[in-house]
Amino acid sequence: MLMGQYDYAVDAKGRLNFPAKFREEMGQTFIVTCWLDHCLAAFPAEQFEKVADKIEEKGLVKGRKVTRMLYSSAVEVTPDKQGRIQLPAKLRAYAGLDHDVTIIGNREFAEIWNTAAWNQTQEGADDDFTAAMEDLDF
Repeated sequence: MLMGQYDYAVDAKGRLNFPAKFREEMGQTFIVTCWLDHCLAAFPAEQFEKVADKIEEKGLVKGRKVTRMLYSSAVEVTPDKQGRIQLPAKLRAYAGLDHDVTIIGNREFAEIWNTAAWNQTQEGADDDFTAAMEDLDF
């Protein structure tokens, strides 16, 4: 299970350290793609297939916009010996990853955020969390 929060920086070559604990769960090669709220998502290959299956269940017509976004932006990455992954310029631009980056665990995948954007989402998070828990009747 992927959990926790890690802060890193993208270097001048577009490389990003990826948490060692996450690398163990992700496997040798994993998928990074555009995700919700202008962050990136990193999926183990088998989990990316599960996401694709869920979209397919909705039908090609209903899922077309999602599949276009996910697959056109998806890249396979393999961490180097220092644990860094190479993020293409297009993905870095989408998520605003110019320097400070926060990587969070989200159970079966990781999210890669511009740190300032992540911090901004956390400003009202307590109220949102409470409301979401109430909606789930937890």
